[in-house]
Amino acid sequence: MMNNYDDNPLRPLFGIPRPRDRLRNLVVGILTGMLVMITLIMAFFRPCTFPSLHDAVNIFFSVIILMICGSHIMLIIWYREGNLEPAFRKMIYFNTFTIVMLCICGNLYINGVGLEYKANCTGTLNATARQPTNTSQSSMFVPP
Repeated sequence: MMNNYDDNPLRPLFGIPRPRDRLRNLVVGILTGMLVMITLIMAFFRPCTFPSLHDAVNIFFSVIILMICGSHIMLIIWYREGNLEPAFRKMIYFNTFTIVMLCICGNLYINGVGLEYKANCTGTLNATARQPTNTSQSSMFVPP
C-alpha cells in the first residue's frame, strides 16, 4: 500500500500567497504604524502647553497603545511562522482596527476635543467642558 502523504517543506503553509493580500497587509500595516507614531508624538510633544498631570495621562495612554501593538506584532509573527491557524487572520485584522480606533480616540483626547482650551503659552491652562447650545426654546425646559 502506497502512502500519498506529501511533506514538502517548500510548499506554502496556507496556500499560495496572492499579491493582493500582500499589498493589503502592507497598506494596513503602514497606515496603522503611522497613526501609532502620530499618537506617540502628540502625547509627548504638544505645542504651546507645558507638562502637567494631563500630559502624564497622555503618555500613559500611549504606552498602553504600544503594549497592545507589541502583542499584536507577536500574533503576526506567529501567524507568519505557521504556528496559528488561517482563521486567526480575521483576529489580526480586528486587532488592527482596534488599535486604529484607540489611536483616534487618543489623538482626540490629547488635542482636547470636547474641551475649550485657553492656553496662553505661559504654563496656565484652563479647560472647561463645552456646554451644549439650546437652539429651540419652545421644546426644551430652561431652568431659571
